[in-house]
Amino acid sequence: MLAELNVRDIALIKEISVSFGEGLNILTGETGTGKSVIIGSAMLALGGKIRADLIRKGASEGYVEMVFDVTELEKRRRLSELGIELSEGDPLVISRKITPQRSISRINGETVTLQRLRAISSELIDIYGQNEHQSLLSEREHLRILDGFIADEIRELLQETGAAYRAYREALERESSFSMDESERLREAELCEYEINEILEADVRDGEEEELKKRYRKLSGMREVMGSMGRAAELLRRCQTGEAMEEIRSAMHYDEDLKQIYDELSDADGILAGALREMDDYLEGTELDERSLSETEERLELVRRLQQKYGRDAAAIQAYLEKRQERLSMLRDYEESRRLAAEEVKKAREELDSACQRLSDKRKKGAERLCKLVEKEMKDLNFSDVRFGMDMGRREPGPEGFDTAAFMAALNPGEELKPLAEVASGGELSRTMLAIKTVLAQTDDIPTLIFDEIDTGISGRTAQKVSEKLSLISAGHQVICITHLPQIAAMADDHFAISKSESESRNVTTIERLNHEESVRELARLLSGAELTESVYENAREMKALAEELKGKLRGRA
Repeated sequence: MLAELNVRDIALIKEISVSFGEGLNILTGETGTGKSVIIGSAMLALGGKIRADLIRKGASEGYVEMVFDVTELEKRRRLSELGIELSEGDPLVISRKITPQRSISRINGETVTLQRLRAISSELIDIYGQNEHQSLLSEREHLRILDGFIADEIRELLQETGAAYRAYREALERESSFSMDESERLREAELCEYEINEILEADVRDGEEEELKKRYRKLSGMREVMGSMGRAAELLRRCQTGEAMEEIRSAMHYDEDLKQIYDELSDADGILAGALREMDDYLEGTELDERSLSETEERLELVRRLQQKYGRDAAAIQAYLEKRQERLSMLRDYEESRRLAAEEVKKAREELDSACQRLSDKRKKGAERLCKLVEKEMKDLNFSDVRFGMDMGRREPGPEGFDTAAFMAALNPGEELKPLAEVASGGELSRTMLAIKTVLAQTDDIPTLIFDEIDTGISGRTAQKVSEKLSLISAGHQVICITHLPQIAAMADDHFAISKSESESRNVTTIERLNHEESVRELARLLSGAELTESVYENAREMKALAEELKGKLRGRA
């Protein structure tokens, strides 16, 4: 569940920190206090779009942080599959820093892409933003809702359909390659033959380029080497060590201590003589091989040219060769290959249609169950004589099948089922979405649901029904709801008041958790809208007491 929401320098918010509880969390406040900014900040943290005016005036950056407690073992396992490792008791922290130039999203301190952020956050929270009921006007959303309802039943079918669609598209691409005329076929075949022969004749070996470079470097420097070796040998010959030894030998008649110097010079003379013999042997055995140099240079240029044309090394060149040989074989037997490709497309399309049909059959059965449940929930939400259904259509197959889906409703007696967009007002759409969310909440495992002004366009008995529905949902989920209706606010397990005050000559939004008496006072404000009399307070206390009693009955039943 969402344990904390921390916001800094976003719109009217200078800095707030709120800790939510389990069950039904209600946020109320006067119009214009910034209630929706708080929910908007949460949406922002989860990857929502950034507007230029989001950062609080005078601040260099904005910051939103959401701290989640993930207690369910299965949920931690699912997050682990997404690359988030959590031990028992570890929080999951999502944050987003916003500057005028860019934004940075992090999960537990690690920078993540928005795509990954949304994938992970979708396991934790579902936000029903203000005016989101308008999404019910999009039939694409209807199919998404249906698939969410039967997600476990169609998961493998969706994978099969996606794989079949990809195979079909690949088959179409292969077939499209057979669109050339005879002259084009002959030209390409000739090119293939040329490239194949060039590669086969060259016969480039693994590591050959390095070997050639070393050999070329040695051959191209041979003149310099031989010149240096000749000069070095001449210098050694000038060393008159023998004459020096004779001079020292003569001196030894007078001083025998000179024998050590004589012996050392004798050793040096032997070493120099050996080195000189090796140098002479090297010079005699080495020739300037201009032909080898030229051949090595030509071979090196050939290898490099082939690598530029066909691949960076021998393995890549071989892979290219095999592809060209396969292509040449196809070109030589073009008509037969074209026929086989057409058969492959036909077979792939049949497999795709079959997969789509299996998926569609499962969806149709799921749609019947979903619509019956939604219809029941709508009746609970004061739609007195409602009928709810889904019109399943068909389109060209795609990776998610060939189905189209459109919610249909009849909201008054004697009416025919019509597209929801044609028969429902804004308030009715809002209640319909709540009915759908109620049904989905019974099957999904998303811990936290946020509703921003779900009470749009309703009042009286209908508002009471909506409050009961939210209370029922909150028996199995954490629910955070912004409302302006006392019937809904009275059902709060935790009640928060949002207000706007002046600080440093500027308006600032603040949020405060209310105790029981403070909650009653806020209910009285919602009830009265004007002067708060004692009778208004009594009505608020009675409403709160009745709500507590009703919650116990509803959740006991749930």
